[in-house]
Amino acid sequence: MPEIKARKFTDTSYFQTAAHTVPTRTTNVWAVRAAQIDTIGRAFLRYGLVVAIGWIAAMKATLYEANGIQPLIANSPFISWGYSIWSVHHFTMIIGATEMTIATLIALRHWFPKASAVGSLGAVFMFLTTLSFIITTPGWEPSLGGFPAISLGVGEFLIKDLVLLGAALWTLADSLKAVSASHEFSRNPVNHGD
Repeated sequence: MPEIKARKFTDTSYFQTAAHTVPTRTTNVWAVRAAQIDTIGRAFLRYGLVVAIGWIAAMKATLYEANGIQPLIANSPFISWGYSIWSVHHFTMIIGATEMTIATLIALRHWFPKASAVGSLGAVFMFLTTLSFIITTPGWEPSLGGFPAISLGVGEFLIKDLVLLGAALWTLADSLKAVSASHEFSRNPVNHGD
């Protein structure tokens, strides 16, 4: 009996019909759209975080904001010490200047990714601190049985910081990737092309 040998095919494109190429084109269109949305989403995530932190930081210069966050800071085991050194308004302005610095550093990622990483790390610690206020400041709604029902004031004001913490972690990772890529490029510029 004759021996049957298996043939090895490396190019199977001739097996594809015209009907099979349409999904590939459609998939490519969706991949391009997804990449565009990703680019827009990244910009909004980074610079939305910058605007949110910067705007809130600018408000810290007002007595209105100083009085508004006073109960949060006074109940915090991490930063209440500031009131023993400065007045409520002065300490709030110091916090605002720190937040404005963080926002500025995050915005500099394109030009100074290391500085952006430092700002992002600062934002991570800032949001961890503000999230601790949920535990340290009375803010559970007693009419709903307390925990886990958050109050309209403190609880709902602070819960958004979970998302902002996620954004800060993403900007930190993105900035560190940019730092890593710039180091790789400087070590081996020939392989990166023009």
